Amino acid sequence: MAQQSTSPNLLVLTLYIIGVSYVFNLMVESIQDQMKFIYDKAKVDEQLKQQELADKVSIAFKLKPCYDIDGVKELTLILSNQSDNLAVYVDWDNCSFVVKHKNISRRVIRKSPDVSRDLGVPQSPSLVAPSQKLIENITTEDVFGKDQEKGVYEAKKPLVNITGLKNSPAKAQRKLYKKFMSRREELECSLQLVLRFSELRVGLVPGENVPPLSIITCPFIIRKLPWTYALPWNKKRKG
Repeated sequence: MAQQSTSPNLLVLTLYIIGVSYVFNLMVESIQDQMKFIYDKAKVDEQLKQQELADKVSIAFKLKPCYDIDGVKELTLILSNQSDNLAVYVDWDNCSFVVKHKNISRRVIRKSPDVSRDLGVPQSPSLVAPSQKLIENITTEDVFGKDQEKGVYEAKKPLVNITGLKNSPAKAQRKLYKKFMSRREELECSLQLVLRFSELRVGLVPGENVPPLSIITCPFIIRKLPWTYALPWNKKRKG
């Protein structure tokens, strides 16, 4: 009995499926990896409550719904003084930024419109008067690079170098990268915010009755978003 030949329609369908699958895989590979930077406000509010500061100050950050994997180079801090008669000072030179998997404390820099000064110069504390709000862009010292043409320092590196984990000499770091990219693990970092409180008539006088500091740890969670998040109809969906 003669062997039945393959149906032309079946062959066309098979080739079509292979072609669609190939194009689909190329499309997925071309989509830029994205992440979500999440501020854990609940933990900060709990710290403020424990230090009896909940009615004096509130701390928030302005964050985008999503970022490219190495897209976060700075953070926008929003600090509100909710008291009636206390001045709140942000002691920038004692603030630090810590990435959990690196476990290194990094010096925080308050950005100005034109950072042309030496980054090693001490930073003056920022005063937040009663019922007023402070909005500042902050980053870390090692993120900056100098633009030779403009003569100013600009944030050129990510606050958390995620792709740097991929080629790290440490096996644990490379393993962490794979887990993060496959959404099996999240990354953690935190801003150690140092505040001082003083009555308005007293202020901060160097070397004289400097108010005790309050350290507030502002934690962040970094979560890899699924590739489908980049599709136009999913742009506003939570990760």
